[in-house]
Amino acid sequence: MRLSAFILANIEPIVQEWENFARTLSTAASPLDAENLRDHAELMLRTIATDLDTEQSQRQQRDKSRGRGPLQEGTAAQSHAITRLVAGFTIDQVAAEFRSLRASVVSHWMAHIQAGGTFDVQDLIRFNEAIDQALAESIGSYTTAVQASRTIFLGILGHDLRAPLSAILLGADVLLRTDDLGARATKIASKIYASVKRASQIVGDLLDFTRSQLGPGIPVTRTRVDLAPVCARIVDEARTLYPEATIVFSVTGSAYGLFDGPRLEQVFSNLIGNAVQHGEHRSQVTVHMDGGGDDVMFSVHNTGQPIPPEVLPLIFNPMGRYSPHGTVEQGPHASLGLGLFIAAQIVGGHEGHIDVCSDADSGTRFLVHLPR
Repeated sequence: MRLSAFILANIEPIVQEWENFARTLSTAASPLDAENLRDHAELMLRTIATDLDTEQSQRQQRDKSRGRGPLQEGTAAQSHAITRLVAGFTIDQVAAEFRSLRASVVSHWMAHIQAGGTFDVQDLIRFNEAIDQALAESIGSYTTAVQASRTIFLGILGHDLRAPLSAILLGADVLLRTDDLGARATKIASKIYASVKRASQIVGDLLDFTRSQLGPGIPVTRTRVDLAPVCARIVDEARTLYPEATIVFSVTGSAYGLFDGPRLEQVFSNLIGNAVQHGEHRSQVTVHMDGGGDDVMFSVHNTGQPIPPEVLPLIFNPMGRYSPHGTVEQGPHASLGLGLFIAAQIVGGHEGHIDVCSDADSGTRFLVHLPR
């Protein structure tokens, strides 16, 4: 008996072993009943049996053995992953179910062969390929669903945090404008205002990140604007936020063009803030805007510990950002580490790009190219 026929003839004991194993997996959710534990097991076995009876070329077999088989949409393995995710199963537990299924089928078939049944090694090879294909589909579906739900959750969280933060910011601003507020109360209100404003910026970064993950990117609305005063205002804010830093700003040429001013304020703020935080303590940060060519060029330079060469290709990746002070920053200027990613997204929305060079002798320089 070929393996495909054997699987179809022995589906019930194989699925029962699947159920028994799945019952041993501990999850945070309520235990599943027998029907839910069996889930898509029978349908996956029938799909595997059909695959075993389907002719395939040597190239198709080679691709499947290397995990390059065609991934279909809406398969039983994909649906199984989603139901297990909802039921509280981890991705390791989902993978363990497929290992158990593989072991169950092979052990039953080996017992059949030892009892005098026929054996074709090609059947075993094809079966392992089919199990690996189903496992790849299941894991891919699981991770995609997790990523989507996480992104949606972050978007909801960021949106819901905006209202209370705005109320606190408005209250602190009202207090600071009160003439008869004492020196100590003024100092406290000022700290509240600065901290909440920073928290609002973090929430803004979070929302921009979710937009970039759920849609075509961060939206950019162009109007005719002069970027020189826009940048000058951000430099003044940075000098207030980082009073210990020396920030030198200069402009050459005309910085007029069709730009999204508020979005580019984020770019300027992120790059200048990074230069101050990651540069050598009390060293000069040089900010320059050059409008002498077809593109408006904006650059930020600082000295200090360079970015390692192996990290430079990942500098705009939100999951691979570099900080010489550690993976997680602490203190009043701590952030989510999304600044460079968001800056690159905004510049890309302007059809521009950001170059970065960094070494111990010359320091670190970010150069933004913005087509007019």
